[in-house]
Amino acid sequence: MTPQDSLLRKYITIFFVVSGYWIVSISTVFMNKTLLSNIELDAPMFINLSQTLVTALICFGKKILSRLYPERFSFPEQNIWDPQIMRQILPVSVMFTSMIATNNLCLKYVSVAFYYIGRSLTTIFNVILTFLILGEKTSKKCMLCCVIIVIGFWLGVDQEHFAGSLSVAGTIFGILGSFSLSLFSILTKKVLPKIDGEIWLLQYANNVYASILFLPIIALSGEIPVVSSYPRLGDIFFWSVVLGGGLCGFLIGFFTSLQIKYTSALTHNISGTAKACAQTVLATYWYRETKSFMWWFSNLIILAASGAYARVKQLDMEKQHRQSPAYTKV
Repeated sequence: MTPQDSLLRKYITIFFVVSGYWIVSISTVFMNKTLLSNIELDAPMFINLSQTLVTALICFGKKILSRLYPERFSFPEQNIWDPQIMRQILPVSVMFTSMIATNNLCLKYVSVAFYYIGRSLTTIFNVILTFLILGEKTSKKCMLCCVIIVIGFWLGVDQEHFAGSLSVAGTIFGILGSFSLSLFSILTKKVLPKIDGEIWLLQYANNVYASILFLPIIALSGEIPVVSSYPRLGDIFFWSVVLGGGLCGFLIGFFTSLQIKYTSALTHNISGTAKACAQTVLATYWYRETKSFMWWFSNLIILAASGAYARVKQLDMEKQHRQSPAYTKV
């Protein structure tokens, strides 16, 4: 196989992984918005717990099947309660928990359309954290793109304020969600090689640890009496949506790990930003929202700057590929 064929196969794999991530992620956002907008059940941490539990149970089910039918199913043999495994994965799981909590709190207070703008600083945090943690510097062109993204974010917030629909709490949670996602992506990229690239193991451990971490958060936030007094706990539709959200949460975690594994933490964040743009257009149509020209212009600024940033990084990746020993020997 020539280096050109290898690069083509790599891009095809990335296309299918990114497409799967887009479909699952958009479905998850709309499902979570349905749950989080339920004013009768003001318990976002409980909803987060229910979704991480569903994902953990799915992973546990696959683990049992791998033992019963090893010729048809496989699952990593590592024990997630092993102290060495816990030391490696727990920091990722803490950021995973923070990411879920802040993202859903942002979604609770803002519309699905504004969710894109509220989460648009992910690339900025990725550049900062990549430099602080990995020591990787960013070119001047990329820095210019980051400045433009910040301008787009500021304009979008200003337009939301002008329209009278700005949620300060939602915006703050969006910024915290961007930070958590960036750090989670970087830590995931660092941890995967240490656990032999076992995505299932990371997925299982993240959701088990997150479920445990959510328990004291639920108690401290006072959600226990809210949940216990909810009149529709026996409603089939409610639990169907909860289980559906849990299934989507499992799939998005799986595709997120795949996307980071086959691309990079940066590409994952850029893909998430571009996906959010399509999600914004769909949300305004679905909820029949009317936005001003400047509001849409802020979205366009962020998208264009993020796209330019991705292009610069893609050129860097191709340059590194051409300079690799496997390529130069041909």
